[in-house]
Amino acid sequence: MRINITPQQLAAFLRVAETESFSEAAQRLSVSQPSLSRTIRMIEETLGSRLFDRDTRNVSLTPAGHELKPIAQRIVREFDSSFSELSRFVTGRRGRVGIAALPSMAAVLLPRAIVRFRETRPDVDFQIIDAHSGSVENAVAEGLVEIGLTARPNPDRHLLYHPLLSDEFGLVCRKDDPLVEMETVRWNVFADRRFVAMSSGSSVRAITDAAFLQQDMAVAPLFECGFLATARALVDARLGITALPGLTVPLMAEAGLVWRPLVETYRRSLGVIRRAGISLSPATLEFIALLRQEVRRRERDQGNSRAIQSDGDAVVE
Repeated sequence: MRINITPQQLAAFLRVAETESFSEAAQRLSVSQPSLSRTIRMIEETLGSRLFDRDTRNVSLTPAGHELKPIAQRIVREFDSSFSELSRFVTGRRGRVGIAALPSMAAVLLPRAIVRFRETRPDVDFQIIDAHSGSVENAVAEGLVEIGLTARPNPDRHLLYHPLLSDEFGLVCRKDDPLVEMETVRWNVFADRRFVAMSSGSSVRAITDAAFLQQDMAVAPLFECGFLATARALVDARLGITALPGLTVPLMAEAGLVWRPLVETYRRSLGVIRRAGISLSPATLEFIALLRQEVRRRERDQGNSRAIQSDGDAVVE
């Protein structure tokens, strides 16, 4: 038998049982006494049993009322708890943020942003996948994650793109390389040196190939790396030099490598991708907003750092 009694009706029943007074219960519930009486009568009619014995002065539970009380308490408690969890999800205080990101974005931007986010949203979980641009796009398109952090995708992917930052390319070499002493560095430095390239299909490789083509340079990479750590190790081992975006500077600095901006500026646009027509979870929307703040903070810090170091020789900028 299906019993159509709502949690709100059970809450009204519990308030009468608690106060043993219809008038006091009605006052606490902010309803009229006749309205409360109708609610209790509807419950009794649905159950086919009286719940309260009452006269002009006293209200007390019947045996059926005593039997219903713990059941009603459990249902109301579970109902309130469930909607409390839903409320936390809707306000972004609970949930899961799934992100696929380029390795440089995952390593440089995400850690600090996640730490800051979890200061006020400790119950939000994160799933992070670091991959090249094509794999990032696939992860978002297939619904494996909600958002991707990557370069601007091709229009035929039918993914929405929201820019985050513009990433300038520069030379990466050892700090004892003679190139460090050059006042200006141009792309033609790669014509006479072994070039360490990122793998085909990566957003970095797309930019360097386009730069060499526009500079009318034939540069055959002797190494093609799928991971930034490999490129860093090869440069550090004096096996070549490379061109990488500024976002990778912290990763290169760990090995004591130098990053210098190239005079002929090439940039890649990095941003957030998502599936069209799909709503993002509140926690994910909150995190995107904080990530934008983190990008702005980083850009301010970079500007201050460059201003301070402009009179001296800096290992990284």
